[in-house]
Amino acid sequence: MGNSKDCILQGGLLIATLTEKKQAKPFLKWAGGKGQLIPEIEARLPDELKAGQINTYIEPFISGGAVFFYIAQHYESIKHFYLFDINQDLVNSYNVIKEDVESLIKKLKRMQDKFIRLEEPERKKYFLDVRKKFNAVKHYDCGIQTIAKLIFLNKTCFNGLYRVNKKGEFNVPFGRYKNPKICNAENLRATSEILQKAKIICGDFENCLKYIGQKTFVYFDPPYRPISTSSFTSYCKERFAQEEQVRLARFCKEKVDARGAKFLLSNSDPKNENPKDHFFEEHYKQFHIDRVKASRMINCKASGRGQINELLITNY
Repeated sequence: MGNSKDCILQGGLLIATLTEKKQAKPFLKWAGGKGQLIPEIEARLPDELKAGQINTYIEPFISGGAVFFYIAQHYESIKHFYLFDINQDLVNSYNVIKEDVESLIKKLKRMQDKFIRLEEPERKKYFLDVRKKFNAVKHYDCGIQTIAKLIFLNKTCFNGLYRVNKKGEFNVPFGRYKNPKICNAENLRATSEILQKAKIICGDFENCLKYIGQKTFVYFDPPYRPISTSSFTSYCKERFAQEEQVRLARFCKEKVDARGAKFLLSNSDPKNENPKDHFFEEHYKQFHIDRVKASRMINCKASGRGQINELLITNY
């Protein structure tokens, strides 16, 4: 009855038994998450991956990791996973979940139990206290306490964002949620199991080059090129500016494609607001550019949210 259960009649009782393992999914809400685009991405995965001829997967901007989790759970031919991000907090969180998920779950459960019992004014005070303590460690601390604070803030802050100022301080305000699920133990355990396959590294996207070969598939999901002054791009104190977008395009052409690897890159479509902006046509002119529909949920104005075009660029 349903995709995940079989019903077995045993001793006159109907017993439901699970036949499918719990699927891991992103444990953080991240601006620009790709969950909604998985069907479009799946349709554009290289034939070599589907034929089992690719054995290495690289994601130089891991963010929420929706595509990684999908690939890791659907393509058994991949034996090597290399995940990168320049955001130290994010990399620390992946590594803690990989290495000590049970301790993290215990801490998150305690925080959740305490938070849920509070009335809203006390909840806000508790949130601000956690945020202050999180920022005080300057993100050098990759221990359980700090990562639990990061996940707590992500689940209870406004719009579920991760955003920092120029000092690298998390500055998203308190969000009003009736019953936020701060500790999803089932998903955290499933995530930890999947991450055992991966090496997770803090660093610039170009650091992935040494792992790239002909049997490699690279998925690039960089901080999007802003399509307006209100666009959200502050995932870390180092901004991914126009010159970084140009450097990434050059890297795709001169390094990744030149080595015979397959890549897929997603980005915002500047033609949503300026039909004369040909940045991607100019910098990725030798590759295939598709436009797909996606929902933009983060904008300072409600009128700026809704269906827009995003780009999916491939070298195959």
